[in-house]
Amino acid sequence: MPMQYRHPSTVADHDDARRRARLSGTRAGHRWRALGRTRRVLLRLTLVPIVLLVLFAQYLRYDIAPEQARLARTDPAVLPIASPVNQDGRDTAVFDLVGLGALDASDTARALPSLRNLGSVWAVRYDNTGIDTKVISDLIIRVTEAANIHNVVLVGHSMGGVLALEIAKHIHTRSTRTLAAVILDCTPVNLAAVRPESRDRGEDLLRWFGWFPGVRESRVLRLLAETYSRHDQFIDTRSSPPGVRAAQLQRTIADVLRQKIFNTDAASNGLIEDQFKAIVASGAVDDLRALAKPADRKPRPAVVFIRPHDPYRDPIVDDAYTHRVLIDTVGGVGGTLMVTLTRTTGHADPRQRPREYNTVIAQQVVPFVALVRSEQTGAAQP
Repeated sequence: MPMQYRHPSTVADHDDARRRARLSGTRAGHRWRALGRTRRVLLRLTLVPIVLLVLFAQYLRYDIAPEQARLARTDPAVLPIASPVNQDGRDTAVFDLVGLGALDASDTARALPSLRNLGSVWAVRYDNTGIDTKVISDLIIRVTEAANIHNVVLVGHSMGGVLALEIAKHIHTRSTRTLAAVILDCTPVNLAAVRPESRDRGEDLLRWFGWFPGVRESRVLRLLAETYSRHDQFIDTRSSPPGVRAAQLQRTIADVLRQKIFNTDAASNGLIEDQFKAIVASGAVDDLRALAKPADRKPRPAVVFIRPHDPYRDPIVDDAYTHRVLIDTVGGVGGTLMVTLTRTTGHADPRQRPREYNTVIAQQVVPFVALVRSEQTGAAQP
């Protein structure tokens, strides 16, 4: 029998038609006759939220839940750092508080051995779930009562000074302890004292923290936010359009992972949010007014402000603004304020400039605190 010849295009058309018919007969909803296409589109749309829910469940399980479990075990604490240099300091305890983005003041306190000239030195470790200055105040009071210490000195670096002033007001007006001094290092007394670029960055951070569930604990979103805040390190603005420098981006991500994500001493997202809110809602000026007058027969404390001589060496805080506020509230004639100007320091960086900080504290701050205490004690005696 002679073989039939088919043109190749005819075979291809036949095979392609069979393939389409086969796919049509096996796809979901192929038996639907009424509104079949519409019903199939709706079926696909219902799969989208299911996929999103699965991804969200994985996000909660592997990103949020471990961090929540870790944060549930944190509590504020005060950690002993060093004993006083001499017997005169046995009745005084110095508590150091760090600023925005930090959790534990231990390293900063160790970098300032000159504080031992005032008394025994302690570091405040914040609670990573947030900040409650009343809890920290009560903790300081309990520790000093247990050690039979009557005088308290608070040292606050940057935003830590805002917290130190809140704690100082509580100790000065509502405790049996005597507040000997508050030492502020480049502290913004309110949001107006924060330079605009840093203020905008903090407000962007609050927006990040408010829009998505679990963002206070999410390490993935923290990685994105911290990397974006360092975009000047890897974005080449000189090219048109601006480009990304891959090597610098990799280095930036590695630094963020090491310093902020896998570092257990880094402040949590929630703590950073509460730290910035402490500046936004700061009652530091009211706290200063409370410290500017005696309370319950206790003398006014000394207030010390450490700042760079050149205010532009501090890129974060307008120290000249804080300086003026301090003069208006606790300085002036009969005030208890001393402002010490440094030459080489920047924004609250005692670990980077320990020599100058310790020199200033030993040669200026310690004698001033002793002078104010002696004058206040003499004035209190009949």
